[in-house]
Amino acid sequence: MNTETQPPERDRSSRPARSEENSDTEGPEDRSRFALVSRVAEWLPGGRITLSVLICLLFLLLFSRFVIQPFEIPSRSMESGLRIGDRVLVNRLAYRFGAEPQRGDVVVFDGTGYFGHADYIKRVVGVGRDHVVCCDKEGRIEVNGRSVDESTFLYSGDSPSTVSFDVVVPEGRLFVMGDHRSDSSDSRDHLGSPGGGMVPVGRVIGRADWIAWPSGHWTHLDRPDAYARVPAADGVHG
Repeated sequence: MNTETQPPERDRSSRPARSEENSDTEGPEDRSRFALVSRVAEWLPGGRITLSVLICLLFLLLFSRFVIQPFEIPSRSMESGLRIGDRVLVNRLAYRFGAEPQRGDVVVFDGTGYFGHADYIKRVVGVGRDHVVCCDKEGRIEVNGRSVDESTFLYSGDSPSTVSFDVVVPEGRLFVMGDHRSDSSDSRDHLGSPGGGMVPVGRVIGRADWIAWPSGHWTHLDRPDAYARVPAADGVHG
């Protein structure tokens, strides 16, 4: 008679299979989320493909709204660097979190109430408290007593300005000009308008960092070194 104890049948079957262990790790929230995605996909024509496309479009919309926005150059005012039809990528985060526009930056701003009911692209020549003068004895723009050599980006054949001015930029405002001075309507032309031609920093949409199109014109828009030598306004005005 075999006296060895045999394990009950239920002992062998009571051990859960590995596949069952893995399935238990998926919580109710995960199953509910997957079920919701499946229901949405079933409701849409095209199913999951359509849903994937819509998610990508939503991502691009949010990215364009809050991070990088394309802007098409509408005029000749920023030649020869930026030509009509060029697409630039505007960094909408450049002046968030405490940062502000700097002299030499190329910015896109909402000109409503100051320049016109449209978005504009210009170069920052003066920031808050800067003393901007045209022109010195050599015909150059002068900022805080320092003459600025704009020859590296000024449109060929243009003078820095044919309009004389002597202004102090209010705090929180910008004095802006196009690089093609003879074909640019900018702060010089609106000195007698509301705001004195100075653009509020709060109206700046972002900084133009790259020319993205056409591909042969792809380049990064750097801040000219000439403005780095301009002294702070506090060093000029008491």
